[in-house]
Amino acid sequence: MYKPTAKGYFSGIGIFEIGLQEGGLDLIQSLDIDKGATKIMNMNPHYFNHKIVTADIKEMRVSRQTASDVVIGTYPCTKYSDIGDIHQVRNGDDLYLHFFRHVAIESPEVFILENVPGMRKFPIVMEAMTKLPQYYVKVFCPVNALNWLPQDRKRVIIIGTKKEFNFRSPKDARITTLKDIMEKDPELDIPPNFYSRFNGKYRDRPIIVDPNDRNSFAPCCVAHYSKDQGTRVVKDSRFPMGIRPFTVREYARLQGVPDDFVFPTNKDGSAIKKNYMYIGNGVPREIGIWAGREIIRYFN
Repeated sequence: MYKPTAKGYFSGIGIFEIGLQEGGLDLIQSLDIDKGATKIMNMNPHYFNHKIVTADIKEMRVSRQTASDVVIGTYPCTKYSDIGDIHQVRNGDDLYLHFFRHVAIESPEVFILENVPGMRKFPIVMEAMTKLPQYYVKVFCPVNALNWLPQDRKRVIIIGTKKEFNFRSPKDARITTLKDIMEKDPELDIPPNFYSRFNGKYRDRPIIVDPNDRNSFAPCCVAHYSKDQGTRVVKDSRFPMGIRPFTVREYARLQGVPDDFVFPTNKDGSAIKKNYMYIGNGVPREIGIWAGREIIRYFN
């Protein structure tokens, strides 16, 4: 069986790419502009034993990179999301053009990209993604992490190929419950303002999930959880008011991150809250597994 090579752009901490590798792809390069993200990838050589680049895609020349069968793009979604509309930054950006500069010049057999469903409201962006000459394009939307994980996270996945192919849509295969991802003895440094939201000091009420309800699931993991853990909380009678935030490890599990994935910690061993941001910016590993397996079907 042929194992196609692949390069990732906007890799973050590589959650999506772990899944793509598990699905069968051979990653030869991961790239992200964030030094903290690539540092975490380098802390996990058991998942990333290929070239990891800390750089701005805008400054990367295509001709100086090793060619690959597949090019992967998961560029930032802030300016395409509903929350971006609320904060008046929902205007798209030019990063997609730099991704397609790489696709157009390198001309890989396959390209795959991921973003929020709100991106479809930008006709210029969607035209660039779906009308590139030489490529047959398949758009899957929404692809929900709930197919596999106890997290409601809808995404658009676009796959472009040089030959026409019948890619299969993902099917609901979820067996993991919210209770399954809970830590037995969670250790948390809960700031005093965490409980302010429950005392009416914020306009928005928290989303409370109950691990003992088999039908319960978490809302979409978001990057700003690193700054406000009071937006998504877990019922837990061992904590004040019977609630607590998700731990970093639980948040990672919601994205399908394996437990042997290493995150940096403070000197005392406690969790660094910025890890929530890196996790929230990621693409669920299970979506990568599905996409990787479908791409393997295409090549074989």
